[in-house]
Amino acid sequence: MAKVSNLPIEVAGVFVNPGERRRIEIPVAKLPTGTSLTLPIMVVNGAKPGPTVWISAAVHGDEVNGVEIIGRVLEKIAPRELAGCLITVPIVNVFGFNAQSRYLPDRRDLNRSFPGLERGSVAARLAFLFMQEVVVKCQYGIDLHTGSNHRTNLPQIRANLHDEETRRFSEAFGAPVIMHAGAIDGSLRKAATDAGIRTLVYEAGEPLRFDDEAIQLGRDGVLRVLQALGMRATAPRPRTKHSALIAKTSWVRAFNSGILRLDVKLGAKVSAGQQLGMVADAFGDDAAPLIAAEEGIVIGHTNNPLVQQGEAVVHLATMAPDGSEATLPEVDPEGRPVVEP
Repeated sequence: MAKVSNLPIEVAGVFVNPGERRRIEIPVAKLPTGTSLTLPIMVVNGAKPGPTVWISAAVHGDEVNGVEIIGRVLEKIAPRELAGCLITVPIVNVFGFNAQSRYLPDRRDLNRSFPGLERGSVAARLAFLFMQEVVVKCQYGIDLHTGSNHRTNLPQIRANLHDEETRRFSEAFGAPVIMHAGAIDGSLRKAATDAGIRTLVYEAGEPLRFDDEAIQLGRDGVLRVLQALGMRATAPRPRTKHSALIAKTSWVRAFNSGILRLDVKLGAKVSAGQQLGMVADAFGDDAAPLIAAEEGIVIGHTNNPLVQQGEAVVHLATMAPDGSEATLPEVDPEGRPVVEP
């Protein structure tokens, strides 16, 4: 594991000296047209000693909020003032990003392909490259995501809160909610954790859409984490004193197929028995209400008004009592056990 102490850092055979900022293009593959595809990386090696941190986005190619967050973070980073090294990768899934797709050309999910294989599938090769050239050189990582499949997420942090250091910089981020989450096999966070690198996931917004509030909160949160790690002297103040700790989450599902009319927004506090929306046919007939089973906060919902029977529509979270540990028995929108995007 590399550690910066006023020494050059090497990425893909390129050395970046202390006090230097450098863009690196790592060859990934050639397209059928013969066009070369590269992985764009910006390395900022601080003039002062400190830890090495990576920030990544667009592991799913249609998740663009993180791309903008990284750009705005870099606007605030000066090598002469930075302690340590920052390795930023705004577009990890370069295949999916160009195709405006969550997946790779072989329809594999990159975030189920880590740590990868040097001579494996397209996804496995890209995952392997990213692990070797970025992740294993760091002590900390921040992976930026959004909701999937027409769903939007309230800004939230997912991390291993049982680890004291990870919890400390997760809380420093200052997202509206924090949830403890074990890492699923094949995910970037699992591979990084197995390599001894403390990692958090920031989830906010929806695919293929910029969400200005989520982007601003993400930028400020990253800067606060860098301050908490001793890499910056200053950081934006958090909007609230404490993030809400999640005890559990559940999905409210459509009772029937039809057209959704949603009555709640992200961050709304709801009570048990409250109507969250209605699903009816095109004439407004055969209406079936969406009802919250218990008190909670809306941390995600679909933006697609066309829903199928049994489809996950509203994601609710129950707050943990102050000071208690959080657990996350989470399922994906299809009801399969899953932990992170």
